[in-house]
Amino acid sequence: MSRRDKSHDQLQNRLGHHFADPDLLSRALTHSSAVSPGKRVERSYQRLEFLGDRVLGLVVADMLYARFPKANEGELSRTLNTLVRKETCAIIARQLGLGPEMILGDSEARTGGADKEAILGDVTEAIIGAIFLDGGLEPAAEFVRKHFEEFIADGQTHRADAKTTLQEWAQARGLEPPTYALVERTGPDHAPEFTIAIDLAGFERISATGPSKKIAEHKAAEDFLKRQNVWKDRS
Repeated sequence: MSRRDKSHDQLQNRLGHHFADPDLLSRALTHSSAVSPGKRVERSYQRLEFLGDRVLGLVVADMLYARFPKANEGELSRTLNTLVRKETCAIIARQLGLGPEMILGDSEARTGGADKEAILGDVTEAIIGAIFLDGGLEPAAEFVRKHFEEFIADGQTHRADAKTTLQEWAQARGLEPPTYALVERTGPDHAPEFTIAIDLAGFERISATGPSKKIAEHKAAEDFLKRQNVWKDRS
């Protein structure tokens, strides 16, 4: 067994799925930059990403439908959009250590492609698509449920429009839109933590921490709205 095969065997343990067709996993990890132009459709993760995105949306929609029986269509849609966005997928990719497993072209590797949020998000979706093709819907759904559950369990997910709500609240009072500032970034590259502060004229600064800038921004916006009693704290 080659070194790459051993690495993929360890990766399959982390994924919780051992592929009957290992070529599907290899394709899911292959960026288009590593493939000649004539074979990119066939050999890169592009098509698997497309499929995985749809499987992810279906499974998360089913999870939300069961979890929030009183939520209306708009609330469910906003939460779905938050959960399936690239940055959430990128967080999961880092948790699974997908970056070092990726097959990248030389220029993409030199520019840090293995740690780019968009690429990591794409690879997570491609993995979901590959698991679906290899084993069917149930193992793909099990993967999604296992890795996305923590984001649904986070109380802020069904309030995914916190930033929009805060901006509309400020505008209704004749205020300039709030600004978001990065206070600090801590933690290792595979599990970073970002602290974001909100500045709004006339109000005390408030900050929050999350595994990505956007999640920290949403948490800070939600905390601001709770502090001003615009939203009630459900904890």
